[in-house]
Amino acid sequence: MLTTAAIHRAVSAALAEDAPWGDLTSEALLPPSATARADLVARESGVLAGGAVFAAAFELVDPDVRVELSAADGVAFVPGDVLATVAGSARSVLSAERVGLNFVQRMSGIAALTARYVAEVAHTNARIVDTRKTTPGLRAFEKHAVRCGGGHNHRFSLSDAVMAKDNHLGVLTSQGLSVTEALRQAKSRLPHTTHIEVEVDRLDQIEPVLAAGVGTIMLDNFSLADLRTGVALIAGRTIVEASGGVSLDTVRAIAETGVDVISVGALTHGARALDLGLDLRIEG
Repeated sequence: MLTTAAIHRAVSAALAEDAPWGDLTSEALLPPSATARADLVARESGVLAGGAVFAAAFELVDPDVRVELSAADGVAFVPGDVLATVAGSARSVLSAERVGLNFVQRMSGIAALTARYVAEVAHTNARIVDTRKTTPGLRAFEKHAVRCGGGHNHRFSLSDAVMAKDNHLGVLTSQGLSVTEALRQAKSRLPHTTHIEVEVDRLDQIEPVLAAGVGTIMLDNFSLADLRTGVALIAGRTIVEASGGVSLDTVRAIAETGVDVISVGALTHGARALDLGLDLRIEG
């Protein structure tokens, strides 16, 4: 998902936002001949995500700026680690600094938070996945960061899979069809390759949904006891996803109910940017 084209589009837009008519400070104060070298240094522990995005910020400002990444995406780091080195025109380095840092700090924050969730459920078979609760325009970046932290991606967009929630089912059943028949009719209109997931919020909804032959049932905002009961009722006949009320304090217990997937909106909407700094040295 995180293609070079996607990186260039987003980073170019961010650079244009940050310096629409140039960097007045650097152009006024720094001689064109001045060169600089800077290290991307971790101020706290975390997991790197967005190295290529960080590099693109400098390279799009000035193709002559050299960026060497010292760590790959997905690598854990501790305070003091040098994650990348930037060298080139001092004006260019300082013009791109904030945009490069904004991306890598945000993405590494998501990766680090994801890694904490993944560690909590490592003793189970549950998979931690993200949601569509992402920053508009930056979904590919944030979902890439989730993978860097050891998590997995849910559907990328509305075009990727069918996910029927209570409002969808309400519209279908208002036409006098049972949930099972409504889902079967919808399934008959779809390509055989399309995955279908259905959200339920009560135990008595499980059997009618299972009877339609769906690929995943999401147990939404179930108590731990009802999650265990739901897993037992489904008995391996489809993938079981838990959603709602998931936090670092609750995710372990949710995983231990036997669900296959746990979707966590907080991976993207609740992550904070990590403290990474660019330590600069003027060379000439």
